[in-house]
Amino acid sequence: MLKVGLTGGLASGKSFVGDALASYGCLVIQADELGHRALAAGGEARDAVIREFGAGIVADSGEIDRRRLAKLVFDQPEKLARLNALVHPPVMRREEELAAEFARRKPDGIFVVEAAILIETGSYHRFDRLILVVCNEEQQVERALRREGAVEKAVRSRLSRQMPIEEKRKFADFVIDTSGTKENTLRQTEAVYAALRRM
Repeated sequence: MLKVGLTGGLASGKSFVGDALASYGCLVIQADELGHRALAAGGEARDAVIREFGAGIVADSGEIDRRRLAKLVFDQPEKLARLNALVHPPVMRREEELAAEFARRKPDGIFVVEAAILIETGSYHRFDRLILVVCNEEQQVERALRREGAVEKAVRSRLSRQMPIEEKRKFADFVIDTSGTKENTLRQTEAVYAALRRM
């Protein structure tokens, strides 16, 4: 089984590429989704995160309000590092469990983990190949602003703290540029998939 990391900056088109890879037969796991589960009721990180950041992050429903949590950590590098230290271990354990399960079922399959900060956290070392999804910054802003509750100042602030794309390119085995049409992105994704199959 081939383990592939799929990464890129905010609103660069990772999920679109991930959906295409899934349609070709890859098992695609979204690290964000695993992170949400780790913070949900019964999740491995929930109680520790509430202890660390306080009951103010808990909504009336009893669930952790991820927006409130995000506001607390995104301008505070130490707090963000602490949050990552609590959430990333259970996420990585679950990724490994899913990878092992998939390898048993499809030993010649392609297992893909989609995550925004694979390079920044050093997690890219866990993968056989790394795909980087890119587009220009204005497109990232425009796409991010389509998301519910997005505010331009916050989007630009978040982008300014991400590793520059040119720096990320040095780590990538494949780069998919989503600046053009969806058809163009799909052509590039299909070519990357074909290259991965040959491996």
